[in-house]
Amino acid sequence: MTDTLLELLGAVPGALVCFVGAGGKKSSLYQLARVFDGRVGITATAHIEPFPRRYAQDAVVTDAPDLVDRVCAAAEHSRVVAFAKPCPNPGRLLGVTHDELAAIRARAGFDLLLVKADGARGRIVKAPAEHEPAVPPDATTVVPVLSVRALGQPLSERIAHRPERIAALCGIAPGTTLEPTHLAQLLASPQGALQGSAGKRVVPVVNMVDDDGLAALARDIAREALARTDRFDRVVLAAMNRPQPLVDVVTR
Repeated sequence: MTDTLLELLGAVPGALVCFVGAGGKKSSLYQLARVFDGRVGITATAHIEPFPRRYAQDAVVTDAPDLVDRVCAAAEHSRVVAFAKPCPNPGRLLGVTHDELAAIRARAGFDLLLVKADGARGRIVKAPAEHEPAVPPDATTVVPVLSVRALGQPLSERIAHRPERIAALCGIAPGTTLEPTHLAQLLASPQGALQGSAGKRVVPVVNMVDDDGLAALARDIAREALARTDRFDRVVLAAMNRPQPLVDVVTR
C-alpha cells in the first residue's frame, strides 16, 4: 500500500515533490520520507516547524553561506537529511531559496526531495495569496492538500488560512458552512489549489479521511473537482497520520 502511495504522489527516484495547501502537508511529507527506500532530503521554501526528533539529530539548520556544502556533507552519512534556516520567530524555521535547493539537488545525491512549499498557520484549508506558493521551477509534482474535516464548518479563521480568498473563489460569504462543492472548487481553481503549478504534474490529496462517512464526503469532493478541471486525473484520499495512510483513489 505504501509503495502505491509513493507512485501515486510521484515520489519516485529523481523526483522533487512539493506540498501546498493546508491540512496535512507535513504529515504527508514525513509519511513519504518514512516509506521511501532511498536517500531523502526534506526541506521547505516557506516557513516550517522544527523537524521531528527522528530527523533533528542529522538536520542542517543554518543561514551560513556554506549551507549547500553542509547539506551535502550530511547526506554522505544519513539516509534522510532535513534542512532549513533559523527563524527569529519561536517554533518556526525559514525555507531555503530556489537556487540553494537546485544546487543541493544537483550535488547532494538525494534520490528524492520533499518540499513544503506553502504555509497555512496550522489551519486545515486555505487559498493562496498572490505570491504563494513557493514552488521551485524544477518541481516534478505538486500535491495540493486539504482536510475533509473542513466540511460542515463555518468558513472562518478558526479552520481556514486566508478565508476571504476562499470566499471569493467559491462565491460565498464568510461564515458560510463549507460543503463538498466548495472544496472541489478550491481544488480545481487556477487561483486556488492549482496556483503556481503550471507545467507540473498535480495530484491532490484529501486528508484526514478517518472513517467511512468522511470517505463518502471526500469522494464527492474528488469527483466534482475532477469534473471541473483537466489539470489532474486523480485525487488521493488519505489519513496521513496512520501507518497505512491510503484510503482510496478517485479517477475520471
